[in-house]
Formats: sequence, C-alpha cells, structure tokens
Amino acid sequence: MIKSGLGLAGLVAVAALTAGSPAKAEEARELTYSANLGATSDYIFRGISLSGEDPVVFGGLDVGYGILYAGLWATDLGDNLPGGEVDFYVGVKPVLGPVTFDFGVIYYSYTENNSDLDYFELKAGASAEIAPKLTATGIFYYQIENDTIPEVLTYEATLAYALPQVFMFSPTLSGTVGYADDTDEFGAFTADGDSYTYWNAGISLAVEKLTFDLRYWDTDLDESEAIYSGESRFLFTAKVTLP
Repeated sequence: MIKSGLGLAGLVAVAALTAGSPAKAEEARELTYSANLGATSDYIFRGISLSGEDPVVFGGLDVGYGILYAGLWATDLGDNLPGGEVDFYVGVKPVLGPVTFDFGVIYYSYTENNSDLDYFELKAGASAEIAPKLTATGIFYYQIENDTIPEVLTYEATLAYALPQVFMFSPTLSGTVGYADDTDEFGAFTADGDSYTYWNAGISLAVEKLTFDLRYWDTDLDESEAIYSGESRFLFTAKVTLP
C-alpha cells in the first residue's frame, strides 16, 4: 500500500469553520475518489522484498466521505509468487487540533491458490506538522495471528520535509524507521521469527499528477535470516494519480 501529504492545514481549517459555515460542513462531507497506477523496481514491504527483487506494476482506488475512507491496492509479485496481492482497507481520519489521526483495518489477500497467506492487520496512527513544511507521522500496526500467519507488532515513524519548488517539480525529502516485533516462533518475513529494524530515506518529485520517488532501503537482518530478501538497495518508483 506503500503511501502522501495529509494537507493538515486544510483539514484543520475545515474543522474550525464547520460550526459557523454550513457550506464548509457540506464540503467536508463531499464524496471524493482517486485512482493510481504505477511501477516500481522492487516491491519492498517494511524493508523486505516481496517480489523476489523483480520490478512490478501496481494500482489502487480510494474513496472518502468526511473522515471515512476505503480503498483497494493491487500488485503482481514478480517471480516470488504466482498471481499477485490485493489489499482492501477501511478507516477513519479524525482531526484534533493540529493532529490528524488514522484508525483502520487492512486485509491482505493473495491470488493463485495462495489464500492461506491472507491476513488482517489493524492500524493506528497520528500525523502533524511539527515545524513549517516538516510533518511527523507515527503508526502502529497489529498483524492478527491465524493458522499460517504469526502475530506481529510493527512500530513506524516518518519525517517528511517539503522543499521549495524547482521549476515544475515539488520535491519532498522523507525518511522512515520501523521495528517489526515478530512474537511467534515462526516468522512472517524472517526464518526464525526474528524481530528486525528497517529504514529508508529518499526524495519524491511531484509534477502535476505524476510522482517520481528514489529511495534507499535497508534492514539490520543478515541475508540468511530473511525468508525474502532484506538486503540494502535503491528503489525507483513512478506513479500517476487521477483525477
């Protein structure tokens, strides 16, 4: 489901004006939608390659109504697994002062007779502009255990800084640090159920409806510890979002 600027100032302004402006309240409850399509040089999920280090194509659809949102996102998995992955998610994004919260449920599903890998995950996060043009985001994920998937607790923190526009491009520097705590004796992404830390840093260039992203990923896993590749690499992604 890889991830966007939250427009915190706009959301806070809408919330502040709702009580005194019926037009603004009606606008806040307007149905919105967007679709995206893109390609990436490797599908990396929390530091681990899920596509066997192959490039993949992906696409998604999102709808929103007030603080409610729902969507789906799909990708192929290269040579790692036949078929692909389709994720469904729903949630709410309430605003309290300068903070936008995000509470949701994600369902990860896999095609081509790989349904035994399907699982649910709960998400709780918060985001705020902590300095001019600098946004901080913290998210907690709870992967729900089933017969084939272990319980995993993931903690993730991101900083993003919007740089001045360069010609037609709107650049953003960002970095993420995460920790996946695999609580079972068998692992979702590691051979022995080891917990691990992952991180990335990169720059995104947005121009109209196109976004280009160049990012460095790494983990503290030895190559022998990861079921899928967790070694360091650079990732290039291009995406178009409509309308």
